[in-house]
Amino acid sequence: MRMEIGVINGPNLDRLGKREPEVYGTQTLADLEKLIEKHAKAAGAKTRFFQSNHEGEIIDTIAKWADKGVKFLVINPGGHTHVSVALRDSIAGSGMRAVEVHISNIYKREEFRHKSVTASACEGVITGLGFEGYLLAVDFLVAKAAAKPAKVAKSKKK
Repeated sequence: MRMEIGVINGPNLDRLGKREPEVYGTQTLADLEKLIEKHAKAAGAKTRFFQSNHEGEIIDTIAKWADKGVKFLVINPGGHTHVSVALRDSIAGSGMRAVEVHISNIYKREEFRHKSVTASACEGVITGLGFEGYLLAVDFLVAKAAAKPAKVAKSKKK
């Protein structure tokens, strides 16, 4: 069975290509999803996508995907990154291996964007690399899925 990676984009990412092109570029969310899907397929992974401007819908989707056996997540929480403990808890409780991604470098922006509440629930954060950051997140998760777990030495019984 091929691994499946869920990709979630949060608030305002449906406006890619229109909203602040000097920050986010001129490509659309559809362009991004096609790019990720092609990249993941070449790496042997399936993808599923979701975008919402509503925190509860994102949380519900994470739970639904986890219940359906999705084990890997790439998430750009958008503005929820900086404030949503509920989203952080949803990621942490999902059992999914997650990577947080940001198109822009959140540390080169307004000070309130420098803190990520959701990052502590993720294995890593990629910020400021544009659409390429999503592809790097996919590569990381594919590599982690392919890695064999370390063997635990059996203790000797006395």
